[in-house]
Amino acid sequence: MNVIVRIATDDDLSAIAAIIERAVDRLQGDYLSRSEIEASRRFMGVDTQLVRDATYFCAVVDDRIAGCGGWSWRRTLFGGDDAGDLIDPAPLDPACEPARIRAMYTHPDYVRRGIGMAILTAAEDAARAAGFREIDLMSTLAGEPLYRRCGYHPIAERVHYADVPLIPMRKRL
Repeated sequence: MNVIVRIATDDDLSAIAAIIERAVDRLQGDYLSRSEIEASRRFMGVDTQLVRDATYFCAVVDDRIAGCGGWSWRRTLFGGDDAGDLIDPAPLDPACEPARIRAMYTHPDYVRRGIGMAILTAAEDAARAAGFREIDLMSTLAGEPLYRRCGYHPIAERVHYADVPLIPMRKRL
């Protein structure tokens, strides 16, 4: 399977939103209750700031977007455009603060085919090139196995946001 990772554009937003909807609905079921999945919709979604910053990627297979995700040099750790109190656009200092992995989603038809790893690698490479030495993320329970395989480790106990369990994780770049 040939995966092409490229920077996302505004033209990709509707496809990204559809992938997020499918991923939240279908890939969280082994980890979350139906009410937790519904609660996660309150903060999981498209983050157009990442697209404007050109730090968000699409993984394309056969001209179809199979996954999306990115990184950020801003303080926001997780949450889409509608996440309200989670959004903090202030810049991070790469000399002493970790970058952020953000909004990683894979279309359910493409899981376990290297899509997430390809996006994660592109995001880490870009953060490293921007001078960051560490990178943080807030993992869902479904995402934790991928992040552990890629060298991330929990940095605190599970937290709950909107009744959804999440795991703060970090990696040295």
